[in-house]
Amino acid sequence: MVYRIHFTVQDLARTRMVEAPMPAVELFLAIRALQDQSQPARLRNWRRQVHGKLSTDARLVMSMMPSAGNSPSFGAPALMGVPENVMEKVGVTPRTRLREDLAPLAGRQPLPWWARHMADDPSHLKRLHAGLASLYELLVAPHWKRLTRQFAAERAVRMRQVISGGVERMLTQADPRWLRWNPPVLEIRTLDGAEHDLYLRGRGILLVPSWFLTRVMVGICTDPPILCYPASQDGAVQALTTSAPGNVRSRTETLLGQTRATVLATVAEHPACSTKELAALTDIAPASASEHATVLREAGLICTVRHRNSVLHSPTELGIALLNGPAA
Repeated sequence: MVYRIHFTVQDLARTRMVEAPMPAVELFLAIRALQDQSQPARLRNWRRQVHGKLSTDARLVMSMMPSAGNSPSFGAPALMGVPENVMEKVGVTPRTRLREDLAPLAGRQPLPWWARHMADDPSHLKRLHAGLASLYELLVAPHWKRLTRQFAAERAVRMRQVISGGVERMLTQADPRWLRWNPPVLEIRTLDGAEHDLYLRGRGILLVPSWFLTRVMVGICTDPPILCYPASQDGAVQALTTSAPGNVRSRTETLLGQTRATVLATVAEHPACSTKELAALTDIAPASASEHATVLREAGLICTVRHRNSVLHSPTELGIALLNGPAA
């Protein structure tokens, strides 16, 4: 069925993409992904690595945050900033806000015994805060720098879509697998068999890419509401459990060398990336990224265009064919 988000002209004008990753949102989505066995095989290694390291308090928190359904917002955690500061704010959510979060949840789904009285029991609150901190350090913190770099490339792509085709183009291309723009309604494919309608009424919506998602999710506990969608670069999640940025075929490495093959694969995964973004994504110096891009361009494997003060790189058909060719 379909989740419909209804836009007005004012909503389109106020729709934007988040300026930086949201630590608490990534944490809550990671907790869901950790428990969701329907997630793709690409998360299997990540789950295997962290499951055996979960503390007792972490497991308690997970018991009230299922892989599907509703979860407490802990004071609307769509906060940006330094991860440590954001998590500190989430960890000291006032008791009154906890009651507000938990009351509607209790009416829709069973809550664990300890959560029903959490707002009134200091010991349970202490364990909640400890569990959230433990989960963040285990699931998100080790990968934060890499996710931040990936976010910069993702945002650059979306902003260029806005420049070339407006907000409507960004909504159309954010995730065609799950999103369909049928003006003035954004339709989201759902799996629960129900239909939903959200009227923005001039508030707009905040787009939030995430690397722990495989389907679109809508958060209505914030103002404006947030639309979380799977980031387009599949290599970002694969990078959570690998040491090298991306998986380049051995034949390509043999022909180009490992670093240059990685640069080509990165350009293919992040079309229209700038030299600065390319350097960050591949963990090499900007001068080195520029040199490798020049060689690849002269070989006809990528093309380069200038956009204002940036140079943007995209793969050519020849470059894509080389990457997709049979491995040696």
